[in-house]
Amino acid sequence: MGSQSDQAVALLQDMIERGELKPGSMVSERGLVEATGLGRTPVREALQRLALIRMLRIHASKGIEIPAVSVEDQLNGLEVRRVMERLSVLLACQRATSKDIGELAQLRATLADAFDLRGYAETVRQTHAVIIRATGNPYLEAALTPLQSLSRRFWFLHVQDETKEITAGKALHTAILSGVMERDADVACAASLALNDYLVRFALATVSERARPAS
Repeated sequence: MGSQSDQAVALLQDMIERGELKPGSMVSERGLVEATGLGRTPVREALQRLALIRMLRIHASKGIEIPAVSVEDQLNGLEVRRVMERLSVLLACQRATSKDIGELAQLRATLADAFDLRGYAETVRQTHAVIIRATGNPYLEAALTPLQSLSRRFWFLHVQDETKEITAGKALHTAILSGVMERDADVACAASLALNDYLVRFALATVSERARPAS
């Protein structure tokens, strides 16, 4: 189940990712204690942990800032994520245990189901978590998980055609899972890069959408 601090991190991260805590807003520690239903100490610990991975900023006098989302930040994050995610699938192909492969098979089957946005995002989160765990490298988990979370937040906040984007994402993640399950590093790495390419195109499309004059 994890500690109350872990629970607070998961709850607050989910609220940030899905835009319940709006980008650019200021929130109070007391308000977050009430929103999570957890105590002040675990929430405070969670805030410190989330500040380290740039999910929020703590201002001693003003409260907690939920950072604004910029295309530039997303593209910078994706540059780093591209290299690290490719490494993670490569290592997973080499090191995944039979238990890992079984979990990946379950996730691939789950991806074939119909989803709402939240259910899809949670399945994708689990997919990345199992692949990273299969690498056996805790440094990869510490560095890559926050990048995935931040890019997921951007995606959540800018999705317009949910069916179209979920369909595209399901196909890309399924290809990654298949490559790792078959221990085919070439296929897995190519699929990982294809996912990154999609996320870059998605980010750039938000710029075009904003620049389009209102009809």
